[in-house]
Amino acid sequence: MKVKGVLEEKRITLPELKEELLSLEAKRRDERRELSYELRRSIEHATRLSRTSAESSRKLVDELLKLEKMKPDIAYRIANIMPKTRDELRAIYAKERFTLTGEELDEILGIVAAYL
Repeated sequence: MKVKGVLEEKRITLPELKEELLSLEAKRRDERRELSYELRRSIEHATRLSRTSAESSRKLVDELLKLEKMKPDIAYRIANIMPKTRDELRAIYAKERFTLTGEELDEILGIVAAYL
C-alpha cells in the first residue's frame, strides 16, 4: 500500500482506534475482501491494550485537559496507558520541565481510576 499524502490528522485514543479498525474490518468482510496482515495485527494490538471503551476514554481525556498542568499529548498518553501507580504516571511526565506534587499525582490517578 502506497501512501500519497496525509488528508487529515487528528488525535484519538487507543480505544477509539480499536473501534475504527473494527468498523474497517467489518466493512472489508462485508465486501468479502481479505484482511491484510498489518490490519489484523493492528486490530489484535488495539484489542489487547484497550482497557476502556471509546466513549469513556474520550471523557477521560476531556476531564484531564481541565487540569492545570495537562497538555493534550500527555492527556492522550494517560488515556492510552491508564496508569495505576505514581511511578507509572511519573514516567509519563519524565520529559516535562516541571514535576507534579503528590497531590496532583493522586488527583490524576483518582480521575483515571474512575474510568477503569
